[in-house]
Amino acid sequence: MSNTPDHELVVAAKAAMQNAYAPYSKYHVGAALRAENGKVYAGCNVENAAYPEGTCAEAGAIAAMVADGANQIRDIVIIAVGDNKAAPCGGCRQKINEFAEPDLIISVVNTAGDTTRFSLGEILPHSFKLDV
Repeated sequence: MSNTPDHELVVAAKAAMQNAYAPYSKYHVGAALRAENGKVYAGCNVENAAYPEGTCAEAGAIAAMVADGANQIRDIVIIAVGDNKAAPCGGCRQKINEFAEPDLIISVVNTAGDTTRFSLGEILPHSFKLDV
């Protein structure tokens, strides 16, 4: 597997990260995904004083995708400010799982461009999913 994430998704995730609303944690995260329709959808984390009512970047990108009528994630990049690489939280792993197959490659990137890639199945083994 290549260790190079989709450049267009990195650019979109970074742009979204720069708009994150993180006055409490100061931890800005952006996510961008490509859906089955070829479109790119991005989201950023949005914190709230009524913790834990904020939303993660991945959830924002997924909501934008679904609002546009798409329902299958083909690729996803998550970027965090600084040296950190933000793997999806447990809730976001399940949200991604709702719209992707276990072989989906998730790329986590820091602002220096360091990348780690793994499959959804690796980070969410034995997941549960609606069987339609």
